[in-house]
Amino acid sequence: MRSFLRFIIVSRILVRYRLDNLILSTPLLKSFRPLVFLTPWHYFPTSKLSRGERIRLALEELGPVYIKFGQTLSTRRDLLPNDIGDELAKLQDKCPPFPAKESKEIIEKGLGESVSNLFSSFDDVPFASASIAQVHSAVTHDGEEVIVKVVRPNIRKKIKRDVRLLYAFAALAEKHPDGKRLCPREAVAEFERIIYNELNMMAEAANASLLRKNFKDSSLLYVPKVHWDYCRENILVIERIYGTPISDIKALNEKKTDLMRLSENGVIIFFTQVFEHNFFHADMHPGNIFVGQGEQYIGVDFGIMGTLSDADQYYLAQNFLAFFNQDYKRVAQVHLESGWVPKETSALEFENAIRSVCEPIFQKPLSEISFGQVLLSLFKEARRFNITIQPQLLLLDKTLLNIEGLGRALYPDLDLWATAKPFLEKLIKDKYSLKGTVKKISDQLPELIAEIPDLPMLAVNALKQFESGSLRKDIAKKQADAIIKQLKENAAKQSAVITASALFILAGVLATQSLWPFVGLSAALGLLFWLKSR
Repeated sequence: MRSFLRFIIVSRILVRYRLDNLILSTPLLKSFRPLVFLTPWHYFPTSKLSRGERIRLALEELGPVYIKFGQTLSTRRDLLPNDIGDELAKLQDKCPPFPAKESKEIIEKGLGESVSNLFSSFDDVPFASASIAQVHSAVTHDGEEVIVKVVRPNIRKKIKRDVRLLYAFAALAEKHPDGKRLCPREAVAEFERIIYNELNMMAEAANASLLRKNFKDSSLLYVPKVHWDYCRENILVIERIYGTPISDIKALNEKKTDLMRLSENGVIIFFTQVFEHNFFHADMHPGNIFVGQGEQYIGVDFGIMGTLSDADQYYLAQNFLAFFNQDYKRVAQVHLESGWVPKETSALEFENAIRSVCEPIFQKPLSEISFGQVLLSLFKEARRFNITIQPQLLLLDKTLLNIEGLGRALYPDLDLWATAKPFLEKLIKDKYSLKGTVKKISDQLPELIAEIPDLPMLAVNALKQFESGSLRKDIAKKQADAIIKQLKENAAKQSAVITASALFILAGVLATQSLWPFVGLSAALGLLFWLKSR
């Protein structure tokens, strides 16, 4: 019954913004479009707002869950028309504050002490109020200024109710062939994952802590300190920061900020997070970024973060460089090698599709080209080849679009390509060089050494299973027995070879750190194991 009542409220708001006509114009429901002419409001004058503006305003009126859903949809620019995608990106997550008394009750219940015992001062007037939580400023008894973020009471129930309704809409949409291709259930599931993650303040605290560690002593980005003793699943207490909003260009100019350097720093921060740390802030809109001394960025709100697998990270870096060099054949090869494109895809056909998208764009001066838009155009072209764009890549593209937008608002002549290309080339050279490979091996060495004793028996068991399996009829029993016997005899030798190799690698790693006594010991042990394997 509650879902039905909510459906009625949602329908009323959609009709108010004349979105019923828009919805019934889609291929999914176009057969029902004549029903529009039976409704009285169809004959009333319509507003002059664009369809994107009407969708945005309707979502804002529908409330927090729909605002968040619209923001999540805005990352799926590969599926949305540009005018709708641009408007969804403007969605502002602002809500009326709930009483300070309720905030204090939540804090006292979570931390087990009164607010006056926890803080020397606590501002009852919220610093900010959004759909998931609201923020109060406070001062600890140690004199540190902090921000206290408190999750809204009963918000989980409201989210559950609206998500249930979204799944119902998605199930309806999937009944149509076009709707199934757009994967509505997956879109709702992704939204559900994101919004429930944002409810967990401990997860946000962990994100902030890791990002702070990654940029420790950096002049590029400052991340406020988490006060772990005050954090709970529904409470986050973090250092209060002071800075100039990055969107306030007038104030930045008054402070004589180097806007060119500031815009370039944003690009470097993005690529450092993605390719060096493999952990990036995925919600870098102007409201979450401030500017401190020396053109240093200050980040806030760490609820949405992104990561890439090592393989995706490598192929993405190769992709970027191929784009920079306008090497469309290499772009197609990288897509095929990475598994992003179905194996049956014609490399030549895909290369030509990429060229048809990129060539017109590259006729412009580099400083006028949006690399985020290039990726977005490719994502849309990919739909012709039945390519499913991975969520983490869409999240990354959204972040890149934000960074580009910020950079060019600060400094219109920002050449992202010129800033990023040498940085990327150096990064790939360092990360995938011999030194980088040795470091990666050394990081995995303890795990490798721990597995060595089990390798011989694992190999014996695997061969026994092979012998007793369906291929047994193709291999004579005597041959299998001989192989097993030989394997048992060589087990010790194989183990010795692997151990010797690991010790020689360890010696090389230790040599780079000038730990010569340990180098000698490791090399000597490696030699002994090598001799044992002869």
